[in-house]
Order: sequence, then C-alpha cells, then structure tokens
Amino acid sequence: MAEITYVRGDATAPLGKGVKVIAHVCNDLGGWGKGFVLALSRRWPEPEAAYRRWHRERAKNDFGLGAVQLVPVGPYVWVANLVGQHGIRTGRSSGVPVRYEAIDTGLAALGEDALRLGASVHMPRIGCGLAGGRWERVEPLVTARLTARGVPVTVYDVD
Repeated sequence: MAEITYVRGDATAPLGKGVKVIAHVCNDLGGWGKGFVLALSRRWPEPEAAYRRWHRERAKNDFGLGAVQLVPVGPYVWVANLVGQHGIRTGRSSGVPVRYEAIDTGLAALGEDALRLGASVHMPRIGCGLAGGRWERVEPLVTARLTARGVPVTVYDVD
C-alpha cells in the first residue's frame, strides 16, 4: 500500500520523478474562475479549455458529478478535472457544495487512470477550499481509492 505524503508547496509544480497526475475538484456548473483553478490556468491553458468544452458539450458526454477528465499538459504531467462539487457557494447558499460521494466516484476512476499510466497523484486538499468540505471526510476516500491500490499521493499545502 502506498501512502499519502504531505508537503508544503505548489501542487501545480508536482515533486518527484515519473508520470504525475494533478487532481482537483471542479463544480458541475461549468464555472472556472476561483480557487486552485486559477493556479492551474496561470501555468497551462489546456485544463480550463478542456473543462469548458466538456461542460459545453455535456449533452453528448459523461460530464456530471463523479466524472473525471484527464488533460495532458506535458510529456509526463496530466491534470484531472474531477467534478465533485454541486453548484457554487453564493451569499444566499445554505450548506456546502462539496459532494463526497462524487469525489469518491471520481477518485475510483482516477485510481484506474493512475494505475494505467503508472502515475503518482498530486493534489491540494481537494474539496476543502471553495467546495467547503472537510479533509477528515476526504482523506479516507483518497486512501481507499488511491493509496490502498498502490497509487502514491502527495498532498500540497500552500506555503
């Protein structure tokens, strides 16, 4: 069984050798403009463009809660757009937009992808920023769907 390694740093600059997948949580509204996605977009245009196209063409694809889109951004680096948030927080919102079951489904699919690619997975504390989730609920999902299957995971906390 692999382990979760916690580091301070930037998840858009993943550490280590080999193939790496940077995972993050997206909403199901097609919105991209706050939180970790800004760091992704500063580094690469492809994840945002692919996500927006995926959402725009959702009537003909698998876009929705629990879906994962892998976007290549370099020879050994991919970004996983994981739809794990229903809507967004607004001033009138009650409750949080995180959907743990969708994150679980997405992580299971991501585990398959990572094993196929021979990749490690790198992420911020997914679902715990704008989505309003709690890491105590997300971490066991990461363990069950990734590290228990032998996929090494690095979680980045911002300096």
